Amino acid sequence: IEKSIFEANLGVTPMNDGVVVRLSIPPLTEERRRDLVKRCSNLGEESKVGIRGGRRDAIEEIKKAVKNGFSEDIGKKLEDDVDNLSKKFIANVDEMVKHKEKDIMTI
Repeated sequence: IEKSIFEANLGVTPMNDGVVVRLSIPPLTEERRRDLVKRCSNLGEESKVGIRGGRRDAIEEIKKAVKNGFSEDIGKKLEDDVDNLSKKFIANVDEMVKHKEKDIMTI
């Protein structure tokens, strides 16, 4: 546990006494807050990349189905639905990241 916490580079140093692993969490400085905001932004970007990947996979499957005899009208509607859903969830991620950045920077 101690090794994993140390390797995660969380800015927390674990102390192990053989029975208990203790974590001393330093107070948040301006620099640490900015690092957390950057990490939050990076996690938001990773989430959006995952959503876009799911969108791409879904549209590929719809195109395969249309190619194999599925109705083109329904296929187009499904592609639009997938696109709208991905836009909705990307907007949700953006809003969550914005809200979390505000929380982090508030003293």
